[in-house]
Amino acid sequence: MNHIPKGKYKPYPKIDLPNRRWPNNTITEAPRWCSVDLRDGNQALINPMDMNKKLELFALLLKLGFKEIEVGFPSASKIEYDFLRRLVDDKLIPDDVTVQVLVQAREHLIEKTFEALRGVKKATVHLYNSTSVAQRKIVFSKSQEEIIGLALDGVDLVKKYEANHEGTIFLEYSPESFTGTELEFAARISNEVTARWGISDKRQVIINLPATVEMATPNIYADQIEWMSRHLDNRENVIISTHTHNDRGTSIAATELALLAGADRVEGTLLSNGERTGNVDIITLALNMTSQGIDSGLDFSDVNEVVAVVEKVTELPTHPRHPYVGELVYTAFSGSHQDAINKGLAYQQAKDNPFWEVPYLPIDPADVGRTYESIIRINSQSGKGGVAYILEKNYGYHLPKAMHPEIGRAVQALSDEKGRELSPEEILEVFKNTYFRVQEHITFKDVSLNSDNGKSTCTLSYLYNGREITSEGTGNGPIDACKNALMQKYTNDFTVKSYSEHSCGDKSSAKAVAYIEIQNKSILSCFGVGADNDITIASIKAMFCALNRAFS
Repeated sequence: MNHIPKGKYKPYPKIDLPNRRWPNNTITEAPRWCSVDLRDGNQALINPMDMNKKLELFALLLKLGFKEIEVGFPSASKIEYDFLRRLVDDKLIPDDVTVQVLVQAREHLIEKTFEALRGVKKATVHLYNSTSVAQRKIVFSKSQEEIIGLALDGVDLVKKYEANHEGTIFLEYSPESFTGTELEFAARISNEVTARWGISDKRQVIINLPATVEMATPNIYADQIEWMSRHLDNRENVIISTHTHNDRGTSIAATELALLAGADRVEGTLLSNGERTGNVDIITLALNMTSQGIDSGLDFSDVNEVVAVVEKVTELPTHPRHPYVGELVYTAFSGSHQDAINKGLAYQQAKDNPFWEVPYLPIDPADVGRTYESIIRINSQSGKGGVAYILEKNYGYHLPKAMHPEIGRAVQALSDEKGRELSPEEILEVFKNTYFRVQEHITFKDVSLNSDNGKSTCTLSYLYNGREITSEGTGNGPIDACKNALMQKYTNDFTVKSYSEHSCGDKSSAKAVAYIEIQNKSILSCFGVGADNDITIASIKAMFCALNRAFS
């Protein structure tokens, strides 16, 4: 076992924040959303997007309702530059959408960026430089004063080129690697940037506070956001933005707590794509809000389309357990989960109140474009209720509850034998083999029935022990009369314990399906199923099926 030297890692220091307010706050409205899929997400791809993929993703982002989209780093490469020019030249940027571009504080890069922005009506220029202790010490060998000088030079250059731009320019500044920066220094450099820009109610500034590396628990990030909110000058004209990465796997929690702490804006990507462990996933954040009754302002009513487009342009697969959008996130294999979901769906359908109350499903899959067909799937861990659900939802068989264990055992035996999940078609085959393809020692042939004054008279024909028998009987109903006719020659005594029936199929081709449960002294319970265009015949077939299953 590897030994990690003592002192190699140290706990992140607590934030001195007396009377922190964020733990008592509640998220009540959506933030401003900014997609960084086309920049941060694209930088993280093994095969960066080409023009067609960029255009397809941009169109998807517009369709989802994003009003702020970071379209790239136009000074970094030809494709980044050409993509922005394509958006402008082909008039693909709606008037209510602000495109955002990233740039470092160097004049030739800022000049190239404004050249790419020519003709853009509204744009955010995202200026950044690294401010953390480690970056200052190891990468740049610069003092705090020198780092501030770089940032202010960048602001001056943006203002210089802004003066000749025909359109509105917004400034966003990121003290990059914020989570590794002393809070006092982060506030100082941010305040000097906003002052140099000339912040006012007509000239607001986005201060982006990125968890470039997640270095502590989410509550620490919330403390940092609230501390900054208290120490930023002209706070009413500062838009505090978050940009969390997922190094610790807590970017969702960190962002939500940051919103509690006063953040106004969220940068992230679809499905969490981004450098190293990825950016915060905006889909999860937005649908978390949906589950709390908050309008996210984004349209994720067809997550299948979103996943398909993102997987296509990024060439990255989506984990089947990814929140809200993974292939299996609405699927239950466990018997107890299946039973609860099945009952919850029935309860939800029966009540008038739309409030969603289905166990194990935090939101209605239909709200994100998922069907109910794959909510319950069957393997060796599945329960009897799940099998009944599949037979009902897929094939219209409404099995009586007492019958569920019987068919459940048959399906589980096949799943154990095959060592895998069973398809609905395979489950139907088990059902048919169990109830419609039974080895017979007694075979129903024909019946005629008459009813008078509540009494039924039955003439029944059947094959038994190789010979055809016709016998008559009376009873308080067709089934009772048929049983009494049968028992004149049949040697296995039994009683009918339960009976149910329903139609199966649409109105033009509906068949009657009947279920009969029999028992005797040695057999506690055995079900039979019968199907016919005539409900009486279906009932008699069900009784013969039960006899053949019980006594063959």
